[in-house]
Amino acid sequence: MPGTDVKRRTGAPFGQDAPYCAAPDPELRVPAQLMGPLSCDCHAHICGPESRYAYAEQRIYTPPDALVPGYRTLLSVLGVERAVLVQPSVYGTDNTVLLQAMKDMQRLGVDCRGVAVLDETVPEHYLDELHALGIRGLRFNLVDVAEATAGPPLDAIRRLCRRIARLGWHAEFLIHVDDYPDLDEWFADFPVEIVVGHMGYCRVGCTVNSPGFAALLRLARDGRCWVKLTGPYRISAGDLPYTEAADFAGAVVEAAPTRAIWGTDWPHVMVTKAMPNDADLCDLLNEWVAESTFRQRILVGNPAVLYGFAASENADG
Repeated sequence: MPGTDVKRRTGAPFGQDAPYCAAPDPELRVPAQLMGPLSCDCHAHICGPESRYAYAEQRIYTPPDALVPGYRTLLSVLGVERAVLVQPSVYGTDNTVLLQAMKDMQRLGVDCRGVAVLDETVPEHYLDELHALGIRGLRFNLVDVAEATAGPPLDAIRRLCRRIARLGWHAEFLIHVDDYPDLDEWFADFPVEIVVGHMGYCRVGCTVNSPGFAALLRLARDGRCWVKLTGPYRISAGDLPYTEAADFAGAVVEAAPTRAIWGTDWPHVMVTKAMPNDADLCDLLNEWVAESTFRQRILVGNPAVLYGFAASENADG
């Protein structure tokens, strides 16, 4: 069954393996309803080719090649016209693959933005160069913090985010919100808008009543953060239809429909259960968001606001 075969890579850092991930489902299926004009996939990664671009030694997985031509074809089948590529952790702060992929996507006719990973040493002029290339945010991966109770390195993150505020960028966090019941207090006076991936990335077994998830909803409801309706398989115990994820998605849309965005999470790295087909993930959104006006906002209007895509007559739903 696709998604169940995970090879191991030897010689990884800290004496551990960096497992090879299963590849995405190669079957190209059309969803029951195409995502529609100006719709945006707000979360996808381009990886490889491994033969050309080295992965960071300090990584916890090794992805298969997931290249622009295959992703572009997938978007066409799904009816998606815009994309946001997010720097995967396997490249650290080397954004070479991300920037090249963005250029290639634009060349293939896809309006594309990006979310990079940088540290505090980045020079000011490079931030301007990245903005010109379509970068609109920085990603901070906090899921591997050794001592979650100590909290993330928020001071360092704040310093860097003060520098990107002039560009109108946001900060995207990969974080288990169930670890942070006071999340809304932490970000009460943050210098830029924040985006939280995978509906808060609550650990399996958590519910919408988790204090951390409730704090995330307060942030979104108050217009202080955006929530990505992505990675349902990462917060659900079972396979499709990812029942627990439906609860989280429903709570987000009910609380803050103007702050929800959607993405495929292609190529679905580190999925150890049955690999989902992307058409099924599109169909899930239709099940989660029955109201067409909300769906239009999530797919078109909200991404246009957050990432600075060109406005259109349909952009605000």
